[in-house]
Amino acid sequence: MISVEEAQESILSRIPILGRERIYIADALGRVLAEDVFASRPLPPWANSAMDGYAVRARDIAEASPESPATLRVIDEIQAGFESDKSLGPGDAIRIMTGAPIPGGADAVVMVELTECGGGDEVRILQAMPEGEAIRAPGEDVRKGERVFEAGAILLPPAIGMLAGMGRANVYVTRRPRVAILSTGEELVELHEEPAPGQIYNSNSYALAAQVREAGGEPILLGIARDNAEDLESHLRDGLAADLILTSGGVSVGDFDLVKSTLGDLGNEMHFWRVRMKPGKPMAFGTLEGRPVFGLPGNPVSTMVSFELFVRPALMKMQGKSILHRPLVLARLLAPLSKSPERRHYVRALAHWEEEGWTATAVGVQGSNIIQSMVRANALIIFPEYETELAEGCQVQVVLLDEGAALGPRPDPDALVAAPRNAEI
Repeated sequence: MISVEEAQESILSRIPILGRERIYIADALGRVLAEDVFASRPLPPWANSAMDGYAVRARDIAEASPESPATLRVIDEIQAGFESDKSLGPGDAIRIMTGAPIPGGADAVVMVELTECGGGDEVRILQAMPEGEAIRAPGEDVRKGERVFEAGAILLPPAIGMLAGMGRANVYVTRRPRVAILSTGEELVELHEEPAPGQIYNSNSYALAAQVREAGGEPILLGIARDNAEDLESHLRDGLAADLILTSGGVSVGDFDLVKSTLGDLGNEMHFWRVRMKPGKPMAFGTLEGRPVFGLPGNPVSTMVSFELFVRPALMKMQGKSILHRPLVLARLLAPLSKSPERRHYVRALAHWEEEGWTATAVGVQGSNIIQSMVRANALIIFPEYETELAEGCQVQVVLLDEGAALGPRPDPDALVAAPRNAEI
């Protein structure tokens, strides 16, 4: 068996970054930019008003005050989207709306709250303003020719707004990985079928598909392969249309665990099998016709935890992202834990941020078949290989699966099924 770190290094060293595609910016949220973006024009493109008010010459109102207002002639009005063909002379003002171009001769804007109607075409200015007041200069946000984004940037909502503001309707982004997902086993039935005695629903495919989507990939469900080499090979060949293949089940040591041998018959190069961890020891990784192939365990928790540690970082790299792993924090353990030595354990847990720092406690029964332990968890406590006891109050490393939930209000502890104190996990 190899360590988790050795497995991750083996995987990531063999994961390529995918090519690029051109997409509409409305569909680009969360995607990784695959080009440098330069501004074709300044933003804003011309001087404009930062507020509703009056465009003035600052020298005309230099002595203005509530006790001695400056009275100006209003010669025009400008709405956003229009411009005035008039220029200000001495004693002139133009009524202006937010975003409207600054008229000729004006060098300041007085907000409407600091003015009074003077009757007819006059306005009284109640406060002096310096030159440039409430005027947005051309190129204040972005200069023409400026590199606004570098390739590799993740396009979040402000970036989408910036692209739209620059008139960019389409951008090149790294392509989403297409992920073929195959479950194996005679005991599995699809959701529309009625399980016979000894059969269960195929939950792994749908959990993995959700994890793939959350990681930015496009899942392709291949269905269920039965425990014979012919059916398994047929399904695996269908997966060759994808960028990455995921199987669940069939990688242990049982008589019907055929995934490894069938992949070998197809030409798969196996890089490792079995990792020194729990849950998820019987995890395999290889490459088949240049595409990564992950053989995940069949137990649902093992499948999901293995995905988090190994497949998700691979999908992040395929998309060109620089941050590949979930956040890792130090937390104070709220209840003691114990285990047997030799393997690292990933304990499903509830992490929470408090004033003094992070806390963590195991939730639910920790069996690799107990999906509830994943449903209730927002983190994984890392229980090192060489440790057998973790005392209450000690510092542990915690992988945050849902940072938002961990930063939110603490859940009602009565609503959680916690692992027993001093539980053997």
